[in-house]
Amino acid sequence: MGNIPFEIVQAFVLTLPAYAANPLAVITGGHAPMDFGRNFPDGRRILGKGKTWSGFIGGSLLASVAGIIIYISNLLLGSPMVPYGSGFASAFALVLVMGVSSLSGDAIGSFLKRRIGLESGANASLLDQLPFILFMLLIITVFFTQFSMAVYGNLVGLFTVILITPPMHRAVNIIGFRMRGKDVPW
Repeated sequence: MGNIPFEIVQAFVLTLPAYAANPLAVITGGHAPMDFGRNFPDGRRILGKGKTWSGFIGGSLLASVAGIIIYISNLLLGSPMVPYGSGFASAFALVLVMGVSSLSGDAIGSFLKRRIGLESGANASLLDQLPFILFMLLIITVFFTQFSMAVYGNLVGLFTVILITPPMHRAVNIIGFRMRGKDVPW
C-alpha cells in the first residue's frame, strides 16, 4: 500500500487548487450573478446572490495560480509527488479544471439548496461542504484519469480528501467570517 502518511499529504497538497477556489471566489466575487437574477420554475432563485461570474472566473484563475505555484515548487524541490502534468501547459490545464469544476460543484450545491427551500447563506452542512469536492473528483477522473488514479485511486488519497473536506471547509468559512469576507460562518 505504500507510505500512507505520504499518500495523505500528497492528496491534500495536490487538491489545494480545488480547495482554494472557493475562498478566492469570495475575494473576487460580487459582480454579475451567474443565474442573472432569474428564478427557477419553482419561484426560487436558480443559484442565489452568492454565485457570481466574477467570483467563478476569479476563483478559478487564482486557484490555477496556486496550482502552478505547487507545480513549480514540486519541480524545484524535486518532490516525489505525482506531477500535475508532463509540462507547464498540461499542469495549467489540470489545475484550471480543478478550480472550474470545484466552483461548478459549489454552484450545483447552491442549486440543490434553492430547490429544497434554503436561501443563500443558509447552513446546509454537508450540502455546503461536499458537492464541490465530489464534482471536482468526478471531472478530474473523467478528463485527467492518470493523475486521478495516481493520487486518489489508492483510496487513501480519496478518503483523505473526502474526510478532511467538511472540517476544513468549516474552518476556512469561520476564518472568512471573522475577516468579514463572509456574511455567515458556514
